[in-house]
Amino acid sequence: MSLAAEAFVTQIAAAEPWPENAALYQPLKEEQILLSDNAACLAVQAFLQMCSLPVQVVYRANAEYMSPSGKVPFIHVGNQVVSELGPIVQFVKAKGHSLSDGLDEVQKAEMKAYMELVNNMLLTAELYLQWCDDATVQEITHPRYGSPYPWPLNHILAYQKQWEVRRKMKAIGWGSKSFDQVLEDVDQCCQALSQRLGTQPFFFNKKPTELDALVFGHLFTVLTTQLISDELSEKVKSYSNLISFCRRIEQHYFEGRAKDSTFRPSLIS
Repeated sequence: MSLAAEAFVTQIAAAEPWPENAALYQPLKEEQILLSDNAACLAVQAFLQMCSLPVQVVYRANAEYMSPSGKVPFIHVGNQVVSELGPIVQFVKAKGHSLSDGLDEVQKAEMKAYMELVNNMLLTAELYLQWCDDATVQEITHPRYGSPYPWPLNHILAYQKQWEVRRKMKAIGWGSKSFDQVLEDVDQCCQALSQRLGTQPFFFNKKPTELDALVFGHLFTVLTTQLISDELSEKVKSYSNLISFCRRIEQHYFEGRAKDSTFRPSLIS
């Protein structure tokens, strides 16, 4: 199929209403999913909740390999499969649902800049921790990543992924960083987010955008995921307005779903 034909088919599919049987695919929750993937999946769940679009979460051991981009989560809507938050936001917008239409061009540019900050700092820090910190790799990452597969495939796939991520870390200048330096980067990111949020309920005042969904996904996951050290979560906890922000989104968009297998542990006390 030509690119023009693909674009036409996508345009027609996007114009169809959101179905009740839309599905979001992600790795197995209890025994397999890693910190960064969990954050990405929760960000998309939050975004769809904010858009009031129903979705059924489906857990698959091979979700990463089912995804068209090789990254999770991905959604299956009608005959369309779309992966990762950015493309999903655009796909949903084509169906007439947008969280950022009320922003002016300057605000949209600012929103994108902060989303880049989160992806360049928080996401990269999560990847560093789970694939470059030796203790975490041995105690958490390798056992969880390879858990659905028999020996020796479990080890082969884990080492293959580790090599891939470490090569990326070297390419972007993170390969030689110490854990303390990574924590400092996380702290700087949280400080910037905290200052931008201020006393507002959301980053752009009273209504959430995809930035709020992205930040919530990462911060909430860091705060509720048990790691071998709590240093990462302690960095986030030092910013009280970010904690309140996570509680606010959890209460407004996920309260009542705490017992549902599609959601994570609660911050509400």
